[in-house]
Amino acid sequence: MTLFKWSKLIGVICTLGIVLYALIGLAQSPQPSVRLTTNPPINQVQPLEAEATTVLGSGHYNPPVQLMLQAVDAQGQSLKDAKIHLQLFTRPKNPWFTTDFPIVEGTKLLDIEGNAPTGQLQVQQTLPIRGTYQLQVAVTPLVANAFQPIQQTLTLTLPENSLKFRYFGILVVILLFVGLLGGWVIGGRQPIQPGEIAPQQVRLLLSGLIVVAIAALLWVNISAELAESHHAMSMPGMGEEVPPSSKPAKLQSQGLYMQLSGDEGATVGQPAKLQVSVSDAKTSQPVTDVVLKVTTTQLENNWVAFAYEGTPDSNGKLTWEQEFFDGAPHSIVVEVGPQANATRQFQPFQVAENIPVEGVAPPMSVRLISLTYFTGIVIIGLLLGLWLRHRRTSRTGLTWNRSVS
Repeated sequence: MTLFKWSKLIGVICTLGIVLYALIGLAQSPQPSVRLTTNPPINQVQPLEAEATTVLGSGHYNPPVQLMLQAVDAQGQSLKDAKIHLQLFTRPKNPWFTTDFPIVEGTKLLDIEGNAPTGQLQVQQTLPIRGTYQLQVAVTPLVANAFQPIQQTLTLTLPENSLKFRYFGILVVILLFVGLLGGWVIGGRQPIQPGEIAPQQVRLLLSGLIVVAIAALLWVNISAELAESHHAMSMPGMGEEVPPSSKPAKLQSQGLYMQLSGDEGATVGQPAKLQVSVSDAKTSQPVTDVVLKVTTTQLENNWVAFAYEGTPDSNGKLTWEQEFFDGAPHSIVVEVGPQANATRQFQPFQVAENIPVEGVAPPMSVRLISLTYFTGIVIIGLLLGLWLRHRRTSRTGLTWNRSVS
């Protein structure tokens, strides 16, 4: 009887081991996934604010980064006839260590869904700030039950321009030196005249520091307000108008009718909804066997913010949301052309729309935090100067006492 119980127990343990091994093997087996590649490699890309300056960058704006998403099955083969939905988010907000564009931190930069006959979706996107971007990707089959849908979150980290750290270090050294010099002067033995609360050199130094602090605060706030006013003047009905587009927003050509619609204006840090539709000019039926090329260009400096090439959905439409991170007019151009194997062949044509983008000044809290950091560096230098002067004075007094003795 005891032998039978032991045999039964061993059998149960073996069964559980087999089941557990099968579960572990299933969990470790390859699963359908989405692969992300960039061109150029992300470690060779600089944020937008560092590109066009001759001090920090090349002096010109670089093309946007190509983001290529490839949906593959468990064997690593591309999934055919898929639909890919991409949402691109910027790095989370951090008021203590902000980027040059704090308004776009923690926002949705892009939201687009496109058909992927070969399982690949490719967009070109200018990345405005440093940090870790999050890509939320959903892949579904165009044919029902062709494969299991995929939900995946990917990340890419854009490094900061190394020259910024160098120049920031130089600025810190200068501020420390100013504070050190002030502390050295204040810490010296200086006679106080009757009716004075501090020696004249100390009073002059403190007055100068106060004037510099007030001037810095005024400069930060006034420059931000002027920038905001300048961008507000570019809005319709508020001064400078957006230049008209050389192409219409809707056009009928070669038996097709195409229309670009959506938000007529945008604000920095907020997504704008846009849509292009293609239909038969006679029957008004949606046309799907075409290729759409979308390009968004900033008009002041003529750099490309976003580009995409794909096919419309079953309703002949392509809908997307994109965020504008520069308060300047932008041009949105959509070109339609025939697919290579399509029955309908025609000459490509374009529709376009110029939209104003309202700039937003950095929050007051961000400006005050930055000013506090710089003031704190000066105070650290001031305290260090006082300590060094006090130490030197103590040593000098001790040496004098010894000599007298």
